[in-house]
Formats: sequence, C-alpha cells, structure tokens
Amino acid sequence: MFEESALELSQAIRSKKYGVTEVVGAYIDLIEKTGNRYNAFLAVSKENALARAKEVQSRIDSGEELSPLAGVPVAVKDNITTEGIATTCASKMLDGYTPVYNAAVVEKLREAGMIVIGKLNMDEFAMGGSTETGVFGPARNPWDLARVTGGSSGGAAAAVAGREIPLALGSDTGGSIRQPCSFCSLTGIKPTYGSVSRYGLVAYASSLDQIGPIGQNIDDCAAMLSVISGPDTRDSTCVIKEPFDFQKGDRQPFKIGLPRNYFESGIDEDVKHAVLAAAKELEAAGAAVKEFEMPLMDYMIPTYYIIACAEASSNLSRYDGLKYGYRSTATAENTHSNATLSDVYRHSRSEGFGLEVKRRIMLGSFVLSSGYYDAYYKKALQTRALIKDAYSKLFRYFDMILSPVAPTTAYKLGENVDDPMKMYMGDIYTVSINLAGLPSVALPCGFDRQGMPVGFQLIADAFCEQKLIAAARAFQERTGYHRATPGGKAGGKTV
Repeated sequence: MFEESALELSQAIRSKKYGVTEVVGAYIDLIEKTGNRYNAFLAVSKENALARAKEVQSRIDSGEELSPLAGVPVAVKDNITTEGIATTCASKMLDGYTPVYNAAVVEKLREAGMIVIGKLNMDEFAMGGSTETGVFGPARNPWDLARVTGGSSGGAAAAVAGREIPLALGSDTGGSIRQPCSFCSLTGIKPTYGSVSRYGLVAYASSLDQIGPIGQNIDDCAAMLSVISGPDTRDSTCVIKEPFDFQKGDRQPFKIGLPRNYFESGIDEDVKHAVLAAAKELEAAGAAVKEFEMPLMDYMIPTYYIIACAEASSNLSRYDGLKYGYRSTATAENTHSNATLSDVYRHSRSEGFGLEVKRRIMLGSFVLSSGYYDAYYKKALQTRALIKDAYSKLFRYFDMILSPVAPTTAYKLGENVDDPMKMYMGDIYTVSINLAGLPSVALPCGFDRQGMPVGFQLIADAFCEQKLIAAARAFQERTGYHRATPGGKAGGKTV
C-alpha cells in the first residue's frame, strides 16, 4: 500500500482492493508506530479522519462521482486552517489555536473525497529555508536524518518522502514547495498566483504566497492541483475562472530556455551536472534547448526579501497579545500591575515570535519606515516590475525555462541556521518566480556523491501549467528518479 502512488491507491480503493478506512487507518498506524521519526507531523486527527473515511466509503459505494483521488489520505502544512484541528504555524504565538473553519483548499479536498489526517511541520510562519525555525523542532530528511528537509514546507516533504502520506499540501512564498522537493527527491507544483484560493492560508507575504501540491510524481500532483484550483469569491486575488484540467495531452516539441549564468558560480558541481543532464534528457525527448542570459539576477534576492519582509511586518502586526495571539504571562496574570499597553505588546511579541520571524518583522518595518520607504520598498516594487517584464519577454521565445531549484543539496541540521545571508542565498533560483507570479514544477533529477537528491524546475508563463505538466510527464516517463525511495535509491532510465 505504502509504495503505491496516490492515483494508484484511489484506483485500488474503487476496485475494492482496499477500503478507505483500511487505507486511512494504515497510514495513521504507520505514523504512530514510527514515532513520527521525521518530525513531519505536528498533529494527527485520528478519530476525525476515520469518521471521514467511513463517509467517503459510503459515497464511493453509492456510485457518487468523485475525483480520481477519492479515498486518498492527505496532510496539510500547519499554516492552512483546518476546522477542529490546531493550526499553529509552528509558532508559540498561535499555540493552542484551533480554527472554526476550513481553508478553501481543505473544503475542496473534502468535496473530492480526500481525507485530511493531520498537520505538517514548517518553519515558523513559513519564514525559513530549512524547517528549523519552528517551535516544535526541525523536520528530518528521510534520505539522511542528520540533514534538513528544506523549507518552509519541510514537514510536507519529509512525510511524503518517508511514505507517511501519499500527498501533501504546502505553500510557496519564495520556493517553499520546490526546495523541499529538491532536497527530498519529490515532485511539487507552485501554481500561478491567483489560480488557488488563499482563503484560510495564514498570510506571510500576501502578494507572493500560493498553495500547491507535493507528491511522488507529476500525475499525482496534477490531479491534486485540479482539485484545489478554481475560483473563490472569498479571495479577491483568485482570478482563475475554472479549475485546471490536465486530462488532455500537450506534447508539441517545446522550446526550453537554459539560463547560462545560473551555472557559472555558486552552484555545486554535482547539482550542475544533474540539472544539465535533465536538460539533455528533455532534448532527447524532442525539446529544443537554447542557452540565454537571465537578466537582473543580482537583484532577485534583495528585491524578494524587501517585499516579503515588508508584507510580513504588516501581516504579523495583528498578533499583539490582546485581540489576537499569545499573551505574555508577565502582563496577562497581573491585572493590577503597572504594565502599559506598550509593555503588553513588547512582552507578548518578544516571547511569542522566534528569532527569524522577529528578524524579518524588523527588516520589513525598517524598509517601510519614513525616510526609507522610497529608498528601499518603492525601489523593490519597481525592480519587481522589471523582473516580471523580463520574464514576459523571455516567454515570447521560450515555452518554458529550465533551472536548478537550489545551488546545493540538503545540508546538515544546524549548519546554516545561524547564518541568515547564506540561508537567504539558497533561494537565488526560486524567488523570481514568486515575484512574477508564475507557475513552476520541481522534479527530481539525480543524486550527489553523498547520495542526496538533486532537483530541477521548469518555469512557464502565467496559467500555462498545462505545458509544465506535459514536459514533466515526458521527463518522468524517460527517467526513474521519482520512483527512488530513501534506503532503496534508484534512478536513471531503468528502474
């Protein structure tokens, strides 16, 4: 059961090979028996999930038309609200918070007959690139428990790579789905901004955040994206009119751009070799691959972090210890103290937020402050427009762009967590896609000399997910990296 893909699992349920309750119970038992060894799950809702499994089984038995993923258990990142299940964003600030409503994507999963069994570890408020900044401790990479999973959706990647769940939902603000997929030999999709509702997603940077699937292969991810995409009147930025439909093939010979300056410096040789080999594989499949110079590369990281931190400082201002979020016991318990309103704010936010979140709030507040707004934030918005325009021009010549996901493979736990600049530079290849609101697919393409996974990404113009899915399918039909499992590594063309 645990080696089957999500689509295969659903087909087995419909053919009566497995029952829904049997499948859901087996995955929950596995998580309990392994003691959550990857620290991927922050909460498992056993009774709720088993009750839902019975409902879904009844719907299937009655002949109700459900999605191709009906009966499949799924877990979601802990910044996606779930009714009756704690949503903490891996932060002390939201300790004990249990939402009274479901996020739009969770509603759609339920309608499709999927069963949410739990919440997944992450960087605190999605701020980090290694899933080490959360209050519940780091997620561990199933390929090497001493290494990071990537972030901030590292719990989702660890759970899927460790076969504790067939599919998961993460969120991507600057690479938070794609980088964990690269580090854990998984497939993931960062959809076009505005194609998946953000209603119920706890905001980090509202103009950059987007929810997407993490799975074993592109077909599972495409099926899940079809489920969660589509219009939602509760999210004014969700502009798509119909959910994606990836049933129809799109196998024309694609023109793929390869940014040569991505491979010149700062990238590990093993990563470079594997990604260039993936380009050759797509070329062998009929694609035309041509090198070009990616413009504005030096401005991508500073532009992203100025905008993301500015939006974070605004979004997180609601957690003040009074109307929302953790309240310091130093002021909450002593109602007769001389504590001022400022004291409540200072104590509550200082105790409730972790170091990385406070660092980004302070940076965001600085670039938005009087005297610095024009010099930093306004300039970043102007540069963002230039980056978007540069991509628009590139897509006049290319159907998609191929690049690495990260300059390195997964590094040791604790290695970079105290070096913010080194951590931020790990996002060099991913942040521009979020700045431009474009879709991207991350795919496994090999291993380094230590046996750690390498991934690459394909980037297309807005709402051109169909092209990305087709190219990804062509690659995975020719290779077997997506079938590799920790402890039983396999790759290449014959698996």
